[in-house]
Amino acid sequence: MNQIEIVPYSDELSPFFKTINQPWVEELFSVEAFDRAQFDSPAETIIKPGGAILFARLGTEIVGTVGLHRITESEVEMIKMGVMASPQGKGVGLLLGRAILEKAKEMGAKKVVLYSHSKLVQALKIYQKLGFKAAELEEGKYCRCDIKMELEI
Repeated sequence: MNQIEIVPYSDELSPFFKTINQPWVEELFSVEAFDRAQFDSPAETIIKPGGAILFARLGTEIVGTVGLHRITESEVEMIKMGVMASPQGKGVGLLLGRAILEKAKEMGAKKVVLYSHSKLVQALKIYQKLGFKAAELEEGKYCRCDIKMELEI
């Protein structure tokens, strides 16, 4: 059986950030300008401003991805964790989550926040397993999401 390997961002892998994440974002939400910018230019909109993107590879196939957006020196936001349908149930989301939290620590973050939607039941279970706790959602912020979670690291 093939093992899941976590690999860092590279320009060659950049298109997978879009192909893995855009379909579920379009299905559940409206794709807004900041989504399009992140999908089309992740190096410019996520990596360059101090963020990070990781990918999960199963054999030779890229099957998942997740990003970090820097908010402040000590706080990052976990964004757009996507896993292809074929490997779901193999722990890809949990492995990606653990890897991105390690990356956040390496970046000097003390807190990771994420915004989600109650429709994403499986994702919420993964976030809870990673240790995220419910936090108060600020009025008017991320109006398309109804859940905010935080994790002190």
